[in-house]
Amino acid sequence: MPIIDSLMTSTVVSVEMDDSLQVIKHIFENTNFHHLLVTSDDKLIGIISDRDLLKAISPHIDTPSETSRDSATMNKRAHQIMSRNPTTLHPGATTQDAINLFNNHAISCIPVIDESQKPVGIVSWRDILKAIEEI
Repeated sequence: MPIIDSLMTSTVVSVEMDDSLQVIKHIFENTNFHHLLVTSDDKLIGIISDRDLLKAISPHIDTPSETSRDSATMNKRAHQIMSRNPTTLHPGATTQDAINLFNNHAISCIPVIDESQKPVGIVSWRDILKAIEEI
């Protein structure tokens, strides 16, 4: 079985705890990522999915019916919507380790961190399926 660092996405986009949802929305709209890692002092402390963002903001954002109350939801901060203490893997973990985590937790991606808790990649269940398909 391949090890995680051979199939993880090593381009990681992160935000800080106090970044606004406006910043997070802009990143999701302008990248092809579905998860952002939340860091503090280069250490992973949380994760935000595009679904987390959609749940946190008003559905009227960027529509003609948007009100000032709707736009105020964009002032929330990353730490208010992030999942804390995410399940993680180290680069040397195996595909089987990732499969076990996906099967035992309700998650769609796993941040990969080094020994100092710094994010070095991210692996999704799609990455795992691609690796299995190649076997």
